Amino acid sequence: MTHTRYAFVKANWHSDIVDQALEGFQQLIPADQIDVYDAPGAFEMPLLARDLAQTGRYAAIACAAFVVDGGIYRHDFVAKAVVDGLMRAGMDTGVPVLSVSLTPHQYQETDHHNAIYRAHFVEKGREAAQAAMTITKTRASIVQAA
Repeated sequence: MTHTRYAFVKANWHSDIVDQALEGFQQLIPADQIDVYDAPGAFEMPLLARDLAQTGRYAAIACAAFVVDGGIYRHDFVAKAVVDGLMRAGMDTGVPVLSVSLTPHQYQETDHHNAIYRAHFVEKGREAAQAAMTITKTRASIVQAA
């Protein structure tokens, strides 16, 4: 069976920036084919992605977060844990899990930087949608060829 639904998980930290990735994702995949889920932060996304993948409802799952320095944990530690966890969720379940997680080295919470990252997240959302559709099509062609 070919799935036509996608899950989109977004971290609530810096939601004014992160939510822009969903906007970009919806530019290529219709909103009525996307189930949207909020995660408290980036660190919680792999578990949620795995749980969603295990439902068997989704062709792919995209996860978006903006991990910046200055929190309780060093951003590089969190970013590595998140990306490793997302990859593991995909490998363990067989459902593609895509990362739209950005970790800037020089982020400052200014109007200028926020505008740059909002625009960048829209583009990254479009790229994730394209990747989701491509991997879905490629995997379907592998099944058909077998």
